Amino acid sequence: MTDSTQRIKYAFLKIITGSSLSRRRIPFMSAESAKPGPVLWLTGCVHGDEVGGMVIIQEIFKKIRKTPLSSGTLCAFPLMNPIGFESASRNITMSKEDLNRSFPGNSSGSLAERMAAIIFSAIVKTGPSLVLDLHNDWMKSIPYTLIDPNPGTTGLQAHDRTMEISKKTGFITVRDTEEIRSALSYNLIQQGIPALTIELGESLVVNEKNVEYGVKSILNILSFLKMIEPPGQDFSHPLSARFRGEVLEFSDKPVSSTSGVIRFLARPGDLVMKGQPVARIYNSFGKLQETISSPGEAVVLGHSDSSVAFPGAPVMSFANLTGRP
Repeated sequence: MTDSTQRIKYAFLKIITGSSLSRRRIPFMSAESAKPGPVLWLTGCVHGDEVGGMVIIQEIFKKIRKTPLSSGTLCAFPLMNPIGFESASRNITMSKEDLNRSFPGNSSGSLAERMAAIIFSAIVKTGPSLVLDLHNDWMKSIPYTLIDPNPGTTGLQAHDRTMEISKKTGFITVRDTEEIRSALSYNLIQQGIPALTIELGESLVVNEKNVEYGVKSILNILSFLKMIEPPGQDFSHPLSARFRGEVLEFSDKPVSSTSGVIRFLARPGDLVMKGQPVARIYNSFGKLQETISSPGEAVVLGHSDSSVAFPGAPVMSFANLTGRP
């Protein structure tokens, strides 16, 4: 669709040809303003069971069609892993690979690496100002913004810009403590492209409240980049006001050291103190096996999707508060 202010495009990128000669494709969406400006990418469903991001992208484009961009270009891959999506699987079903552990990709590599190479090259060649990778987390979890660890010299400028923009999402900002070198966001930052992940609650189903949060968060970013006018309302998740400007540290420790059934004592969004009991594990006779306590002052991000505990299994995730007096 073309009008005097912007051009809307829907297309596909081919990923593989099946044994029946059918084509498997990745949908692509873009809205290009008549006025030059930033290039913002939205990506969703890199994990096939994380469907919320796809719906958020659809809703953003509905809004853009009604109220065109004032400048710049918005691009999106709403469904990066259609094979996993169709089987409600996190991974690419046929090869059992995690697409978000396959970047920057390899055009001669495994199936996931080939798909990653197609996606990565398509994004990079547009010279993005920012990439927002939309994910879903555990079923019982709160929305939050996740940024990669500081990469050092390589990608430092892009990381600093990512940090700045993360505080405009309206969610609490959490720094990952694990350097996932084969993730989309990590590789984009290494290429000098600011990129962050937004975790938006439960996977497998569309949670309409989290879709609403996600849409408002992206409108925040579009407004910050001056891609829409007049500026959208400044969205802020209820929890973010308590930690405005702070960067918290992600943790899924301590893990369980025994087997049994988990009974949670703290809810997602709760602020817990160091040493505070947050979960208890009981055996099949109801005897207490273990009490899990918070490792420090932290916000509970989420509960594990199963109440089955076994040695070494994560039970809860936290955003640890650091640097507070």
